[in-house]
Parts: sequence; C-alpha cells; structure tokens
Amino acid sequence: MSRLSGLILLIALMQSCGCAAYRFGHQTMYRPDIRTVHVPIFRSDSFRRNLGERVTEAVIKEIEQRTPYKVVANANADSVLSGRITHDSKKVIANNRYNDARDVETELTVAVVWTNRHGELLMQSGGLPLPQTQIEVLAHAQFLPEAGQSLATAQQAAIERLAREIVNQMEIWW
Repeated sequence: MSRLSGLILLIALMQSCGCAAYRFGHQTMYRPDIRTVHVPIFRSDSFRRNLGERVTEAVIKEIEQRTPYKVVANANADSVLSGRITHDSKKVIANNRYNDARDVETELTVAVVWTNRHGELLMQSGGLPLPQTQIEVLAHAQFLPEAGQSLATAQQAAIERLAREIVNQMEIWW
C-alpha cells in the first residue's frame, strides 16, 4: 500500500511542477508586462460641458476596480490610455399623442488608443493583430422623460457602459 501512495504522491508532484508557470484568476486576462497606466483627460468634440472629464473619471474607476493595473502620473506610467469623444447625440425614439418625447436615446462614441512607453499599440479591435491607430467604442442609453428620467442620468449610464467596454478592450486576446 505504501508503494501505491508513494506513486500517487510522485505523480501529483510532477503534475504540480508542470503548472508552476500558469497564472490563475482575473490576472490572466491582462498583460503581465504592464503594471501602470496613465489616463489623460479625454478630449471631446462635443459641445456638452465636462463630458470628457466624466468619461475619464469613469474609465479610471473601471481600471482601478477590474484590472491589476494602477493609474499613475505620466512620468511613471508603463502605458498611456488616451481617448477622444468623437460623437454624442440625443434622438427621440417615440412621441406621445401630444408630440412630446416619450422615449429618448443618447449615444456616445469614443476613439481610444492604448500604447506602451515605446509607442507600440497594446489594444486590438479583434483577434487578428491588424495595424490600426485607434479603436471606436460606442455606448447608448435610453430614458423616458414622462417617467421623470433625464438626459443626465442616461448619459451617465452610457458613460459607465463606455468605461466597461474600454476596459474590456484592455484584456489580452487569445
């Protein structure tokens, strides 16, 4: 019986040695060579005030909460995640019988670039490593003015969706 238990122990040790280089958990979804990210305030082509600051704040919060990366000042960063709000709109989806807006949608589009300190692109828009300069991320949210909802709350929901999608794009493609 002791030979059998010794053999089982030997097999278990050999298998565990083969797995020593593997990483487990959410850490495996992100680049191991990047530890810090600098996120400058997103530029905005929109006339809406403070939209770039709100998107930047949401992206920073999402990076800090979901990734192993630490957001730092530019001088210390391994990488830079920059973005520009290229489009924002508000459109009426449905009117009531008095021609008041019943269902309204807001939409935001952001162009994002993530580079390392050598200027190499780190973010890909798909599984294929195609040369691109930026990734377009789109988010929208609907609100019902009749129910007391506002453009501000819908925009915040769209901003949070944008931030989630931008951080999703920071994951490693398999």
